[in-house]
Amino acid sequence: MLGLFLLAAGCVTTKTTKTPYYFYPAPPDEPHLQFLTGFSSEREFRGHADHSLMSFLTGAQPPEKGLSKPYGAAAGNNKFYVCDTDLGAVLMIDLPTRRISGLVAEGEGYLNMPLNVTVDANGDLYVVDSGRNQVVVYDKNGNYLSAVGKSGEMKPRDVAVNKDRIYVADFQTHTVRVYDKTSHNLLFDIPHAADKTNFTCALIMPTNLALDQQGRVYVSDTGGFRVQIYDADGTYVRSLGEMGDSPGQFARVKGVAVDRAGRVYATDAMSQVTQIFDEQGRPLTWFGDPSGSAKEKMLPAKVFVDYDDVDFFKSYAAPGFKVEYLVVVINQMGGHKISVYGFGEKK
Repeated sequence: MLGLFLLAAGCVTTKTTKTPYYFYPAPPDEPHLQFLTGFSSEREFRGHADHSLMSFLTGAQPPEKGLSKPYGAAAGNNKFYVCDTDLGAVLMIDLPTRRISGLVAEGEGYLNMPLNVTVDANGDLYVVDSGRNQVVVYDKNGNYLSAVGKSGEMKPRDVAVNKDRIYVADFQTHTVRVYDKTSHNLLFDIPHAADKTNFTCALIMPTNLALDQQGRVYVSDTGGFRVQIYDADGTYVRSLGEMGDSPGQFARVKGVAVDRAGRVYATDAMSQVTQIFDEQGRPLTWFGDPSGSAKEKMLPAKVFVDYDDVDFFKSYAAPGFKVEYLVVVINQMGGHKISVYGFGEKK
């Protein structure tokens, strides 16, 4: 699969200053995605040798590279929130200042092994902690609010939230557990009990989640080599992908995201790329960091779409390329732990 994807590189154009711009898909197709920037530390993000990196938790200075082994991430409150499993912390990347700090998690709100995170419309944070086996909730100022799930009830891997419900991908029950957002009472599981033994509808290893504007639930099923789609009430809709090494197939699917047009983004930690599907599930294209770069991404684990923070990255866009929204990929290894792409079109 890796060899297949590396055969085709993104379109490269060059400014007079010889700074390259990388676009996807490759010619003769019209480019709709530009690699904007990638970074692994505050110093890289700020663009100069600033050694006053974040201090968090105990106040100790983190490694100079900033991010160590990130996994889950989300955007909200003009920040990127990143769960770093090596540091055992949720890192907050403030986009206006380009500073990195850590969520101070103490008392009832302590964190053991933060794995994934999402932000709701109010700016509240929902952090999946695989050590506590709970989802820990904070307000936008980092104050502890509550926890979802009881001890021994689940082994959570990701969380998604809408106005009324909390969705949790659970390894233990091979389901997505659906909770009432206010009471935290368990409402039902996805798939329904009658579908759990039907391979077409079932989940083998639910890893990451996304919700679309219609309330449909997208689940990256790493063990099933596919993305499973259910409606808001948990009824199976369809699957994306299958095991294989060609476009539209997966070897180790991880992160999943959906944009407002219904396009689905799915990362593959084996091929090191992100594939894009249309609303009907047909493969459109793929993208990755510039091929051959020393900082090429490795082990992509998460992808999210961000419409609110384009202004903080538009200076990276090529002349004449208008960025509509950001597509952000989190990589566990490699030179770019955070890779930022712009989806748009050339004017």
